[in-house]
Amino acid sequence: MRWRCRIFWGRPVAFLVALALFPGLAGAEAILIKPYKDRLFSYPAVLASADRGSYLKVDYKKARDLHQRDQIPERRVKGKYVSMRPKRKQRALTIKAPDIAVETYEVGATRRARFAVIFIHGRGGDRRLGVKDWTFGGNFNRLKNLAVRNGGVYFAPTIPSFDRRGLNHLKTLVTYIRRTSPRARIVLACGSMGSILCWEGANDPGISSRLAGIAILGGTGDRSFSSSAAYHAGVPVLLAHGSGDTVYNWRNQYDLYRSIRNTGDGEAYPARFVLFETGSHGTPIRMIDWRDTLNWMLYR
Repeated sequence: MRWRCRIFWGRPVAFLVALALFPGLAGAEAILIKPYKDRLFSYPAVLASADRGSYLKVDYKKARDLHQRDQIPERRVKGKYVSMRPKRKQRALTIKAPDIAVETYEVGATRRARFAVIFIHGRGGDRRLGVKDWTFGGNFNRLKNLAVRNGGVYFAPTIPSFDRRGLNHLKTLVTYIRRTSPRARIVLACGSMGSILCWEGANDPGISSRLAGIAILGGTGDRSFSSSAAYHAGVPVLLAHGSGDTVYNWRNQYDLYRSIRNTGDGEAYPARFVLFETGSHGTPIRMIDWRDTLNWMLYR
């Protein structure tokens, strides 16, 4: 399907084909996320750049980016990184479907949201992880603020397993978003083992048809992505990893980036790879620049 990336460059025939296969694209709004604490959360020094900025090697220093940033290392970030404004629009809810009850936090617009971000935790996590305001350098709090301040909604669900059962939980949540915010485009962000569901969702028509982007944060790779529905629709993919990750080797993610970016038809697939030099398994969740990422995915 040679048109897979061309829908982003305004080629009418390809776009009409895309709408026929993915009706969720109809009337899609180009969304520009407004600045919010950019000076604090922008990437530190870029050590290397390639592919017109799609590949970045970012300088990560634990002394600066963790110990100087946190009041209590890994437990409480300094106050200037956090705004509690989203607390007024944060609620716990249970979304029910036959044989399924999805426990999630919902932050932001509960109806007619412009966009939605779903964060899928890794092994041993639950919905509480994705709404922690003071850990991970305040980066979850920034993500919540970006959603609330720009007419979006953020979800942090509990996923019981990373198999068919977990995928059904994700599909139930996406169905809820489609019902409450029919025009919302969805960014699916998955950390660590949760990335399994990102890749599974990429090939599920009920999920892939709504995706504005996929972000893999210190997760697994999946070479079969190049045959998925999301790939053929040209859904942007960001892969972020720490070079010192001992759980998943960053080179596997880099190899995936290279394989999907080079489409072979003269057009680069919308893929990004961000490597945090010396970073560990959790570094991408702490360091990913959410405003830059969301604008790349949503303002297309």
